[in-house]
Amino acid sequence: MPAVVVKNLTKKYGDIVAVNALNFSVAKGELFGFIGPDGAGKTSLFRMLTTLLLPDGGTATVNHLDVEKEYKKLRTQLGYMPGRFSLYQDLSVEENLKFFASVFGTTIEENYDLIKDVYTQIAPFKKRRAGQLSGGMKQKLALSCALIHKPEILFLDEPTTGVDAVSRREFWEMLKRLQKRDITIVVSTPYMDEASLCDRIALIQSGNILGIDTPQNIVKSFDRPLLAVKAKKTYELIVALRTFPHTHSVFPFGEFLHYTDQRINFSIDEIRNYLVERNLQQVEMKLIEPNIEDCFMSLMEKQNNE
Repeated sequence: MPAVVVKNLTKKYGDIVAVNALNFSVAKGELFGFIGPDGAGKTSLFRMLTTLLLPDGGTATVNHLDVEKEYKKLRTQLGYMPGRFSLYQDLSVEENLKFFASVFGTTIEENYDLIKDVYTQIAPFKKRRAGQLSGGMKQKLALSCALIHKPEILFLDEPTTGVDAVSRREFWEMLKRLQKRDITIVVSTPYMDEASLCDRIALIQSGNILGIDTPQNIVKSFDRPLLAVKAKKTYELIVALRTFPHTHSVFPFGEFLHYTDQRINFSIDEIRNYLVERNLQQVEMKLIEPNIEDCFMSLMEKQNNE
């Protein structure tokens, strides 16, 4: 049986639907990612799954326990790392860890083997107050506190937001090691490049799931040739491509624009000539492979057009 089963789960704030009748499941031992921007509904979803927020509709079970009816038992079996650093800033690293261990009736020593890969990196600063740690160190402390009671499933809400690239990479390496210890991990992130590090992902926007699959299958589902286009004047290029009669979509991606055509078969030279006629200079064009962000934008556009 899956570790997480969600059926028509809904959360509203007044007239705003934050989570819109979601349905999905997470397999035991899976590293499952929710990928989406701020305001997509990720935090509301995680707070319901960790028994901190009551749903307005639908059901959810985590480790075969109902998140509403069996919340007391469930809380001992899961670890939760919220997006905002929520440990005690005036307590030291060591004091925070001891406190969270005592809440669950355990000790640092009893479960040290589980956290040692993480904790050894912050142990030299164990006497430092948590509020004085760097972003990456706060992240490792929060993960240690979420693990100290040996949970069967971890919920990590945007754990790498606001930390440097090296700390992000180290954090995902730690998650891979934890997964090998049969811990189910559900993580959310706004970073599209982190999607490929998950076993499966759900693309989420405005409380709706746009698609669920492996990162590789999500990319394979992109159904149009993709063109990267660059010119000396980017704004004029955007205007020109959006007025081209066969344009399907145009989105900025760094220094290039990603362009799709309404036609499956089209001539690159035709588009190039059109841009040259519009007095655009230094035009560069090339066919490229789509990435997760391209797929997200495409699925979001389809949803908006339905």
